[in-house]
Amino acid sequence: MFTGIITDIGEIVKIENNNHRLIRISCTYKSNKIDIGSSIACSGVCLTVIQKGKLNNKSFFDVEVSKETDDKTTSDSWDIGTKINLEQSLKVGSEIGGHFVYGHVDCIGEIIDICENKNSNVYTVKYPKKFSKFIVEKGSVALDGISLTINEVRDNSESTFSVNIIPHTKQFTTWSDIDIKTKINLEVDPLARYVLKSK
Repeated sequence: MFTGIITDIGEIVKIENNNHRLIRISCTYKSNKIDIGSSIACSGVCLTVIQKGKLNNKSFFDVEVSKETDDKTTSDSWDIGTKINLEQSLKVGSEIGGHFVYGHVDCIGEIIDICENKNSNVYTVKYPKKFSKFIVEKGSVALDGISLTINEVRDNSESTFSVNIIPHTKQFTTWSDIDIKTKINLEVDPLARYVLKSK
């Protein structure tokens, strides 16, 4: 379980392609604060730490990425040098600054418009129409692991919604490099899923 509050930007430094891809991610987390078997959200994808260590004055951790994950998320496009939003799993008693995020990506969205303003940038995201029942104005959504509030929803020929990215979020996440046509991992608010299921 996560909250969608990014605490580090990692960088992929090694990839081994076996039955499952082995990916090494460099980060600024202290190695003794990374537990083998723990979960870390990597741009919204919940992955399990299988190894850790030190590399060039930084820590690193290794994760295995299955074909299923590559098929359903943007992980299939990750390469050496790719920057990754990181969040370690929520601990009991920790502050919940965003919303509950599982790290189970529902679909891939695409940035189709960026409107730059003085105090924030408005990003418009296109996503698969079958998830539109979970996307509501002022609701929550996780994009590449970041907890964001939905500003506006449009459901015409294409299903789209917009979010505001403040300068702080842009500076301290990978969204400083996002452009139009960028593909992003999208997880709907699990509370919306459970509410609809109960009806």
